[in-house]
Amino acid sequence: MTIKTVTLFCGSKSGKNPHFEQAAISLGEWLANDNITLVYGGGNKGLMGATANACLAKGGKVIGIIPKLLLEWEVEHKGLTELIVTENMHARKLLLYEKGEAAIVLPGGLGTFDELFEMLVWNNLSIHDKKIILYNYKGFYDPLVTMIQRMEEEDFLYEKTRYRLHICSTLAEIKNVFSF
Repeated sequence: MTIKTVTLFCGSKSGKNPHFEQAAISLGEWLANDNITLVYGGGNKGLMGATANACLAKGGKVIGIIPKLLLEWEVEHKGLTELIVTENMHARKLLLYEKGEAAIVLPGGLGTFDELFEMLVWNNLSIHDKKIILYNYKGFYDPLVTMIQRMEEEDFLYEKTRYRLHICSTLAEIKNVFSF
């Protein structure tokens, strides 16, 4: 199965570590080079904007999905292949999940966590069975990975998370997940 669209979840801020932005840029370039459409939150700043801009600069296709509420806050990207404006956050998340055949999660804040966990729950409930890749770049998600392992050890999960969540530390590892 060839993946043609990937939904990205990540920060609308870049964070303090400049390596995170470089990882976002490299991801965007790879998606464009492999003709994989990027679907993301529609913003033009932070890691979201860096990934989208890198993908567009390499001739890639980028679809942004942004709720009316965030048009001013996230500064919607004006140069996308397509920008979809939704009524609310719930409609935005639903479209993000529906349009992507897989998801990649870069570093981010609370919104990124919300999107990651909703995808995992929906996957666990068989609402979808999409690959979910946690890009644990520079160990950003190490504490979260430890917590998920603890939930498994304490038998709070119905299914081993490692079958639902692919934890990758490099872009090369992400590419391997896509070459199934």
